[in-house]
Amino acid sequence: MKTFIQKLGKSLMGPLSIIVAAGLLLGLASTLQNPNVFGNALANVELVNNFVSLINSLAGGLFGLLPILFCMSVAQGMSKEDKEIATFASIIGFVLFHTTIRFLLQLKGITAETVSIDYLVSQGASVLEATQKNAAYDTVMGIFTYRMNIFGGIIVGLWSAMIHNRFHTTQLPTAFSFFSGKRFVPIMMVVTIPFLGVAMFLIWPLFNMVINGFGGLLSQAGAFGTFIYGFLERLLIPTGLHHILNQLIRFTPIGGAAMIDGEQISGALNIFNALLMDPNPDMDVMRQATRFLTQGTHPFMVFGLPAACYAMYQTALPKNKKKVKGVLLAAGLTSFFTGITEPIEFSFFFISPLLWLFHACMAGLSFLINTLLEVCIGNAGGGLIDLVIFGVLRGTQTKWILNVVIGLVYAVIYYLVFKWAIVKFNIKTPGREDEADEVSYEEEVTELGKSIMEALGGKENIEEIDNCISRLRLVLKDTSVINENGLKKTGSLGIIKINEKNLQVVYGAKVEKAAAELKRAVKSN
Repeated sequence: MKTFIQKLGKSLMGPLSIIVAAGLLLGLASTLQNPNVFGNALANVELVNNFVSLINSLAGGLFGLLPILFCMSVAQGMSKEDKEIATFASIIGFVLFHTTIRFLLQLKGITAETVSIDYLVSQGASVLEATQKNAAYDTVMGIFTYRMNIFGGIIVGLWSAMIHNRFHTTQLPTAFSFFSGKRFVPIMMVVTIPFLGVAMFLIWPLFNMVINGFGGLLSQAGAFGTFIYGFLERLLIPTGLHHILNQLIRFTPIGGAAMIDGEQISGALNIFNALLMDPNPDMDVMRQATRFLTQGTHPFMVFGLPAACYAMYQTALPKNKKKVKGVLLAAGLTSFFTGITEPIEFSFFFISPLLWLFHACMAGLSFLINTLLEVCIGNAGGGLIDLVIFGVLRGTQTKWILNVVIGLVYAVIYYLVFKWAIVKFNIKTPGREDEADEVSYEEEVTELGKSIMEALGGKENIEEIDNCISRLRLVLKDTSVINENGLKKTGSLGIIKINEKNLQVVYGAKVEKAAAELKRAVKSN
């Protein structure tokens, strides 16, 4: 189960980079339309208006693809090998899955026309009742179906991976050998996916009630609900489960729901992006969405954790300061600009539960304080780039100045608390290791892939190699034989042993290079 959850969490990250990039474009486009920034100077400039319309159309089309993007990403991430076949099969499965549900809905007389708000009102329903019933359905890739958001994609993606892993090596009798192996996977998808569609047709209304119930509870918790989210999101980082929590908040009713231009939008990030495409967005609705987005992360990502890095540098042993300066500076700047924090967090998470708990509480407080002060900064990054585009450039209505003030206070608190705790409890942060445990902090290692491979127990010990935004995710035959100091010498900032076979190695921004070099080393040996 641990392995399954870890792989699922990583798989859900697939579409996020695309969504974040689209969000940045939307942010820039909305800035051009914002009268608080440019006044009315650009309001009648045809080139600007056409550019904004193009960006909105592209982003809107991309957001509409979210369910199938999650489907493909999960199928790819959860399959063991021949991942492209699983991804191909998942597209077939996605279409047939929703086609099955449409067919069953039609048998009950439920179509896009019979659940339209106008039709329901004409049949005697109130506007509220009609709106609520209409919100339960959606049209995905031209197919009328339940409004399942990303859940439909995740379910089909998991099913596709299961079918693929089970049948991609199946050999049929000689007369039918053409359909064996990889070709058999799409065939089995066609055969089995209608059964999944029937099951979800019956189960989804109940599951949807549960999801909406969680969303209602979080909404009723008010500002304190944002503290709970921020606290848990940081606390769960070492387990990888924070990815699942984030995606539920960003793309499902747990993160809120709103009617925008007559359409029901669910998920904090979905709502925020939809409002960015509106020249005159409802700021109250936007604030309800952004309370779960980057406004709560800037104080500790842009200000707090870089200050913690400085505290770690100041408390390093004098003989090690020059050695750790480079790695701490790189980690601090990465957090400052991009919001990638794990290289810093893994330098203290496992050696000091006190600092880990402090950091999680400060994250929760950041979300709470920004909500109470009605700050309104969105997207899903968290670094300076998001702060500038979605805060500063969108004008004073975002109250970005308050966010910066909170951040400056956080910088002071993080520096003082980290410096005090490290000295008081002799915490072995980078540069304070005992002589026997001292490691090299060189940025580059000759033959990086070979060094990582040897530290992992050699080629024979490595079964699977994958990575997310900051970690190598490995399946090994035996995690007990790894050389932790050897991994540190390659630039690793921490490891997580999920179980006897699954290991994660934190590299931060250089993880793509580490993964590529390791794969190359394994293939060449």
